[in-house]
Amino acid sequence: MPETTTEVRADIEQTRTRMSNAIAELERKVDFTQKIREHPWASIGVAFGAGVALSASSADVKAARVTSDATRQTGTNLGTALDGVVAALVTAVTTAVHERIDGAVGEVVSTIRGSSQPGSASTTRTASSSFASGDRPTDMPVRAD
Repeated sequence: MPETTTEVRADIEQTRTRMSNAIAELERKVDFTQKIREHPWASIGVAFGAGVALSASSADVKAARVTSDATRQTGTNLGTALDGVVAALVTAVTTAVHERIDGAVGEVVSTIRGSSQPGSASTTRTASSSFASGDRPTDMPVRAD
């Protein structure tokens, strides 16, 4: 066991050198590009054999089927979600349009009734003030839809 700082530093440096050499050796053994350059015909044979093995296993057909099913399922889920969003939007717009039309019709009705009954409180209201505020007369018939 090293006892001084100099010995410890030297031991650390030796360990670094050994590790660097080991890493370089591993990189050299795993360098497929270099292996292919050194043995091109063997590499072509291995690639051809792997291609034949993969084509015989029908892995590409299975992968295409799984991908197609997943895409179809995602499309269905997305379509259902979009249908819900569109339905909610159409409902909101329809409700808003109905409320506006009901308000305008109610204002016209109250204006007509107000003009036939002099001195009533409804004659003092204007169409624009009632329509803008969204007030609906209480005696207006309820919509059937």
